Parts: sequence; structure tokens; C-alpha cells
Amino acid sequence: MRHKKSCSLFTVHWLLFFLLFTVYCSLFTDAYALDIKKTVLDNGLTLMVVERHNQPIVAVTVGIKAGSLIEPVEKAGLANLTAELLTEGTKKKTAADISEEIEFVGASLDSSGGDDYVTVNLTILKKDLALGFDILSDIILNPSFPEDELNKKRTRIKGGLKSREEDPGFVVSKAFKEAVFGSYPYGRLIEGSPETLDKIKQEDLMNFHSAYYVPNNAMMSVVGDITVEEVNGMLAKYFSGWKKKELKISMPLKPEALKERKVITIDKDITQANIALGHIGVSRGNPDYYAVNVMNYILGGGGFASRLMQNIRDEKGLVYDIHSFFDANKETGSFEVGLQTKNESANTAIEEILKEINRIRESGVTDTELSDAKSFLTGSFPMRIDMSHKIANFLVAVEYYELGTDYIDKYPAYINKVTKEDVLRVAKKYLDPERFVLVVAGNQKKVSLKIKP
Repeated sequence: MRHKKSCSLFTVHWLLFFLLFTVYCSLFTDAYALDIKKTVLDNGLTLMVVERHNQPIVAVTVGIKAGSLIEPVEKAGLANLTAELLTEGTKKKTAADISEEIEFVGASLDSSGGDDYVTVNLTILKKDLALGFDILSDIILNPSFPEDELNKKRTRIKGGLKSREEDPGFVVSKAFKEAVFGSYPYGRLIEGSPETLDKIKQEDLMNFHSAYYVPNNAMMSVVGDITVEEVNGMLAKYFSGWKKKELKISMPLKPEALKERKVITIDKDITQANIALGHIGVSRGNPDYYAVNVMNYILGGGGFASRLMQNIRDEKGLVYDIHSFFDANKETGSFEVGLQTKNESANTAIEEILKEINRIRESGVTDTELSDAKSFLTGSFPMRIDMSHKIANFLVAVEYYELGTDYIDKYPAYINKVTKEDVLRVAKKYLDPERFVLVVAGNQKKVSLKIKP
């Protein structure tokens, strides 16, 4: 009884938050219409500039199309290592030099890998912009990938991977991706594995950088207290040595949809079973992406407003949290439902997930569900671009996925034009209650899983 009362109060508090959040977001309607000035420079670099003179800060994001998607499988982790080691030494600066200079002026500088592309981010005061561009250009054009830093980074990553193996959620996620994507790059960790990391040498990093870290394979967004003329001046001074190169990129064949059900059980002595259920999803460029987003919000992406949460948490009390999401990348993506529940209730939870998937495929959604989903998705959108560094990152993603510089203006219309018929159509097309991957980590004796491959 106490559990039900606390859940009810929590739901009331969440609904109040949702109402206030929706009102808050509605105030942003026109505040973040951005004047994006986009050009392609002679060296092939795509440049986007947004002037925001309300604060003396400039945010720069450089995106390079050199993610794990194009690395050799036997050296998985190479793309991520290359990106993360950019800030660890150049031909004229050590890692300590770079860190001290950035910290002295209160700036931030980081680089990170990804499935599709890697990013380098700089946020700095306008008065220190020359220093920032000097360091930024140095780490992108002249990284030295020192052996000692490579060894330290590799050791840290391997240590992190080992410790994460103790986390049932990580183990389930890893097994799920591998089962859904197979040998496709999206099916492996961007960090690679201990075995592949050990094969990566300094020469591999230098060759990967030389081949793909070129301006005609890159995008740069500059947002903040700066003009286009000032940006061009900085580029002319600090990036003049960045020359166009011929690119040779071979893309792997896309993974096919599952032809049969895959069930993976992982025996762990834990009280809560960790479960993932799903399959291949959609690519970011799929025209159905927006209808899929609306549909998924109603199914399991909308927190306490979602059907999965209302059924499996609120009505049956089987979980604290359950969610579904479509993870859309450049070439393809995945659909996944994730939850934790008592070992003994795993079968019931899985049955209810499949019931909800079948229900949205067969009977669609209500007018109220559709309206609420649209309100949240359009109302929360401005939160993604309410700060300069968020805008800088967002613009690089928009450019990479070829969404268009008018995407911010058009996004509400993309969502608002979704109909109940669209939701039903995409549910039937992109949700499969028969051929899916199911991963269950838990005390398998207590779980006693009923569903079979």
C-alpha cells in the first residue's frame, strides 16, 4: 500500500513538472530562430556562423567524419583513440602545456569519438579567442600522438571497460547491440575491446588522422560574440595550413533486418533482471523519422505519459522505470525497450511489452495522445539550443545528417503534420513483435524465461 501511495505522489509531482515545463518551453517559440550563415570554403571546410552578442563568449565545434563507422574492425577503437588523443600533445605543445593554457584563461577544450563522426569543442571568452584558435588549430592539424599518452589512454580505456563489465546494464546493452547489428560497426563499442586496442600503434593513429582529418571531410560551427568577418580572419591566420585531400572511404554493407528471434540470457546473481528488447530501427535521414518519434513518445519515450510506463509501472507495479527509444544514426539505427524488474516478474514484463507493441500496431493512438506528444516534442525542442555550445554542437549534427540550415524553423512543422494514420503506419512498419532481440541478465533460475528463440 505504501509503495502505491508513493508512486501516486511521484506521478502527481511529475505531471506538475511536465505542465510547468511545457509552459516554460512555450515561451521560447521565436526566441531561438537562428540566423545561420553557412559557406563552404575553398579547402572544402563547411563553415557555419551564428552571431550572439549577449555574452562575451564564443563556442566552436569541429565535426570530422571519422567515427568508428570507417575504422578497420580488427583495430576497433582507433577512431575514438585518435579523437581523444588530439588534446594530449602536438608537435610544439605537450598535453600539460595545452591543459595549462586552456585552464589559465578559464576556457574548455575537449575532443571525443562517436559512431558517425568525432567532435572537438572549444568554449572561450572573446578576449582570448586568438589563443583558443591557435590551440584548436594546433591539435587538429598537428597532433603528435605521443607513445606515453597513447599507452596511458589505452590503459584507462581498458580499465574502464573492465569495470563496466560489472554493471548488468552495460552487459545487456553491449550484447543487445552486437545481436542487432552483427559485425556492422554500430554493433560494437566505440572504445573498441581490450584485444583490438592492443593492436593499435602510434603509426595507426597518424595514418588515420592523415587520411580523414582533412577540411573537405569536416564541418565547423562558431557561435557567440563574433562576426563572420572575424571568424574568416581567425581561419586565415590559424587554419591556412589545412589543405584539401582526396578521400578514400569504403562503407560497410548495411545490416539486414532480423530474420528470426534472438534470445540471449546472461546468468548473474542479482535481484533485478536487466532486460533489453528490440531490433533494427531507422536512419536519421529516413522521412518517417518524425512520425516514428511521435509514435515512440506515446509507446515508451514519454516518461510517465507513455503506455509502457502507465501499464507496467503504474498499473502493475513491476518496474520503477521503463523506456523505449529509436537510436538513429547516419546509416541505420535501432529500436530498444529497456527496463529492470524482479527476476520473478521478468516474464510478465516482457509479455506486457509485446502486448503494448501489438496494441499500438493494431489500434493506433488517441487524439489526446497525439496532441500531447506533439506538444512535448515541439515545446522541448528549444532546450536543445538554449546555449551557445549547444547550438554549436547542434549545427554540426544538422550539417552531418543533411537536415538543412532551416531545420530549426521547420522542425515544429515536421512534428505537427504527423497524423494518427502516420503513427499507425510507422508502428506497423518499424515495430516487429515477432522478430526481435531479447537480452535478459539476471538470476536465470528465478527468471525461468518462457520466451524462446
